[in-house]
Amino acid sequence: MLHIGTATADDIPQLLLLINAAYRGEASRKGWTTEADFLLGELRTDAENLRTLLDKETAVILKCSDDSGGLAGCVFLDKHGDRLYLGMLSVYPEKQAGGIGKQLLFASEAQAKHTGCRSIYMRVLSKRTELIAWYERHGYYQTGDTQPYDGPPQFGTPTEPLVFLIMEKTLAAAVS
Repeated sequence: MLHIGTATADDIPQLLLLINAAYRGEASRKGWTTEADFLLGELRTDAENLRTLLDKETAVILKCSDDSGGLAGCVFLDKHGDRLYLGMLSVYPEKQAGGIGKQLLFASEAQAKHTGCRSIYMRVLSKRTELIAWYERHGYYQTGDTQPYDGPPQFGTPTEPLVFLIMEKTLAAAVS
C-alpha cells in the first residue's frame, strides 16, 4: 500500500536521491522518464534548491512512501492564483510503471481542489514524447504555449536547444 504525505526538510536527503535518480545520469536510464540523453550531468536538483522550494509559503512537496516507509516518489506543487503548478514528479526508475506516478497525480488534484485551484499546469520538455502522452492519457492537454529551457547549468547542460511545452488540466468543480 502507498502512503502520500507532506515532505519536510528532514526528507531532503532522500528526496535528492530520488529526484536525481529519476531524471539524470545512468541510474535514470533504468526508467522511462530519463532526461540523460539531452541533459548532461548527474543533478536535477540539490539540497539548497529543495530547501528553497520547501520554504515557499505557497508550495508543498508531496512524498509517496511504501509500507516499509521507503520513499518511492514525490511531486512539487506551487499555488499560483487559482492554478497549481506541478513539477518534479519523480518515481524511482525501478518502481516506474507501478501506479506511483498516477497516485501522485491524484494527490496533486486533491491538493489543487483543497487550495481552491481550478487547474493544474506544468512544463514538459518537448522531447519527452512518452511522458507527454502519459500526461495526455491522464487528462492534461498541450496549451500551445512554450518556453525555452532555462535550467541552471549545475542542473544539466543541454546537448541541443530545448523547449518546454505547457500542459494543463482543468479540474471539475467541487459539488456541494
